[in-house]
Amino acid sequence: MKKVMIAGFTAAIMGFGAINFAAASTAAAPAPTESPSSSVKGQIIVKFRDNGAAAGLLRQHGLSEGTGIGSTGAHLIKVPAGKEGQLIQSLSRNPAIEYAEPDELVTATTADDYYFDRQYALHNEGQAFTNTKGDIGIAAGKADADVDAAEAWGVATGSGIRVAVLDSGVDLNHEDLSSKVVARANFSGAASADDNYGHGTHVAGIVAAVHNSDGVAGVCPGCTVLAGKILNDSGVGSSSGLANGINWAVSNGAKVINMSVGVRASRTLETAVNNAWSKGVVLVAAAGNGGNQTKIYPAGYPNVIAVAATDNKDAKASFSTYGASWVDVTAPGVNVYSTFPNHPFYLAKPNNRSLNYDVGNGTSMSAPMVAGVAALAWSSNPSATHTSIRAKVESTADKISGTGTYWAHGRVNAFKAVSPQ
Repeated sequence: MKKVMIAGFTAAIMGFGAINFAAASTAAAPAPTESPSSSVKGQIIVKFRDNGAAAGLLRQHGLSEGTGIGSTGAHLIKVPAGKEGQLIQSLSRNPAIEYAEPDELVTATTADDYYFDRQYALHNEGQAFTNTKGDIGIAAGKADADVDAAEAWGVATGSGIRVAVLDSGVDLNHEDLSSKVVARANFSGAASADDNYGHGTHVAGIVAAVHNSDGVAGVCPGCTVLAGKILNDSGVGSSSGLANGINWAVSNGAKVINMSVGVRASRTLETAVNNAWSKGVVLVAAAGNGGNQTKIYPAGYPNVIAVAATDNKDAKASFSTYGASWVDVTAPGVNVYSTFPNHPFYLAKPNNRSLNYDVGNGTSMSAPMVAGVAALAWSSNPSATHTSIRAKVESTADKISGTGTYWAHGRVNAFKAVSPQ
């Protein structure tokens, strides 16, 4: 199982940011004799050319048929721990098998509402502010280094558009999110779909926190959320879980899917992405917090909008992965104020974060900004297609410094994305 990492919180997790995974080729390559540390122990992914022959082929290796992975046509097969690479290599030589691959680990990518004045990402007047505890001071920024969300709300606010947040779950008891989650599912292996890690609640708040007199505002406050838990309570998931989450989101009416996570290349994951795109869904993912140009996935797939991170002065975040050859747009990802669970969560202590609301850093924060903008654009033009929405989001981005070098199109602009052209 490939590990999924969260993008954000400049740390091992790329959840408050994008999850970092070393890039891997999608082409077949000799498999190691032992399972790499970046994949799930005791299971592999196999896709058969002839499903009728599957049981017999697997029995030859002492294996049993596994469960299907969404609509990818691939199956998750249980194998003896430590034999993953050897079995992948052996199965790959059989002409009845299209491919066999590790189940890679997925991780998060992390590097008037009461707190709206701290949400420079939505409306930047050059304000300075602090985090919730007041022990982190954020210096004054550059006016209008934001996504112009406040201006966009005069045109559209979301109209119930469903945005899938495939992450660590969402706190259903949070005052800013309890009314927004319309469905949830658990593909993480954790005991429950609750967010005990913290990353998913932060991401969901960036997308769709409700407008009220409390807390924060989401980019798309009229949107609803499909909460797919693909990261467990320690912030780790699998490529098979992410693929299943994508399939679930499509089946439950998602118009936009946000993935603030990262993983090595997986043919099964790419199939799930392509299937969702073919069904008319816009997919968004964090580019990663490696501070380099190394491609991670799902952001690296052509049918996904890859998102880098900028700060409150429109400068590239030091931790952000970049490269205009594959990173499409950018959005604020430094000291982004949003929701956190109102119960104890994993990320609180190592990152010194408060319950309910606080700042997060990473491309994991930038990606949901873009997902929210895409949803706003769709709500302003319900007859649009996924291809036209993606084109609108990219073509209306502000060409700030770094465009053409760090990212292809610029920093997204919600007001331009919802305005007729």
